[in-house]
Amino acid sequence: MVAVAALLLTACASGKPLVSNPNGSVLIADALPEPVTVDAAGDRLAFSLGPNDVVSVKVFGSEDAGVEQVRLDQSGRLSVPIAGVINAQGMSLERLEDEIETRLRARYFRNPQVSVALLEVESSLVTVDGEVIKPGIYPALPDMTLMQAVASAQGATETAKLNEVVIFRTVDNQKYAALYDLRAIRRGQYADPRVFDDDVVLIGDSNARRLFLDFVQLIPLLTTPLIIALQN
Repeated sequence: MVAVAALLLTACASGKPLVSNPNGSVLIADALPEPVTVDAAGDRLAFSLGPNDVVSVKVFGSEDAGVEQVRLDQSGRLSVPIAGVINAQGMSLERLEDEIETRLRARYFRNPQVSVALLEVESSLVTVDGEVIKPGIYPALPDMTLMQAVASAQGATETAKLNEVVIFRTVDNQKYAALYDLRAIRRGQYADPRVFDDDVVLIGDSNARRLFLDFVQLIPLLTTPLIIALQN
């Protein structure tokens, strides 16, 4: 533990979180890995549309070509006036805008300008559990952060251990767990991390405490998150 404490202090000075690999060694790393998807065009996306998401489509200068609200079906398709039925599964909002503009040009629209807004998210979800007022499964909105995820569960309870907040995530079949201190985030000691689809957030939960049992007593020293790679 003395050696680990020394590494923790080194990481604090460097401004980087820690990673422990499955063999148990502690390494300095930049951040919890972020999952990304790749669309048909080969672009890397942090968020993509899926079944039951709801969007609005606005075509500037042509109200008849837009729609105030439309829900993607179970196959990820939606119907837009004039543009027709589009398979938006896996598309970003920007890619959907481009597709609608392309279709409108083919139907004699001159320089169409399309804006797509996300109204509801059903295909991308995050689980928030532990010492929060309303544990449950919530939409993982684009650019959603840990603090926002906790707020979606109506915030932490009065007795919540804000220095024992864990995000569980799987990236490329590797499972990770990251320990955060919400108080440190509020103080601006490190950035509020993003959360993604399928993340599990535990606030002051006994499972989180067991996972980081050897490190919890050192949490007052941490000014960066602690991240470990779990054995599968």
